Amino acid sequence: MERILLWERDIPQFDEKIGQAAPSLTPFLLDDGKKHGAVIVFPGGGYTMKAAHEGAPVAERLNEMGLHAFVLDYRVAPYRFPVPLLDAQRAIRLVKSRAAEWNVLPDKVAVLGFSAGGHLAGMCGTHFDAGDPAAADPVERQSCRPDAFAPCYGVLNLNHTRRADLFATMIGKGDPDLATVRSISPAYAVTKETPPCFLWHTAADSVVPVENSLDFAQRCADMGVPVSLHVYPFGRHGIGLGDEAEAPGAGTWSALLGKFLHQIGF
Repeated sequence: MERILLWERDIPQFDEKIGQAAPSLTPFLLDDGKKHGAVIVFPGGGYTMKAAHEGAPVAERLNEMGLHAFVLDYRVAPYRFPVPLLDAQRAIRLVKSRAAEWNVLPDKVAVLGFSAGGHLAGMCGTHFDAGDPAAADPVERQSCRPDAFAPCYGVLNLNHTRRADLFATMIGKGDPDLATVRSISPAYAVTKETPPCFLWHTAADSVVPVENSLDFAQRCADMGVPVSLHVYPFGRHGIGLGDEAEAPGAGTWSALLGKFLHQIGF
């Protein structure tokens, strides 16, 4: 698949010495000549890597549901936050800026992420701006607000997932103060402007507790944000599209997501 760089030049906070590729999108576009909604996929991996099974296979499933898809190759450790968020926000702006070229509905661009990618999706859904109309770069004139977001077994409240290794990877400090934890926890930033949200988790997840999704759904409901929450009884962390033998029923989440997105106009 074609790889599309998020920035052709002047990549913010990019360090060639780190050895990671420049952040990019891989498109999975429907070839029917019609306009469709699009979903940008953020694979998980604890901000240390990107899990392959949470990337291309998910994009292909979204295509089957009548949606364009893109997989984001965002920067991970030793890059620190907010670098991954800069990449994710730029990806949203880029897809919106090239919507006509790619037959994307410009007001129907969602993000979907798994685990740490779910955290990134949550941050996109709660931290956004309208773009800079005076920017020389036309991409930066676009809003980075997604039109929907879908954290899948996502880290949405770092007080529920208080792990020194994750904090160290994300911000370089294993035991941050409460204000810092709240600043990187999407749950504390839900407002009435937060876009529609789809959540799913397994109750048996021992890595990212299900409270992350339960609490986030309640905060969305409290703010009047359309939210769809699905909790499955069985299944380990990181099952991606699902594993029927290990997590019966959990594989239905993608069809439920498709229905949710189509209900809101995708």
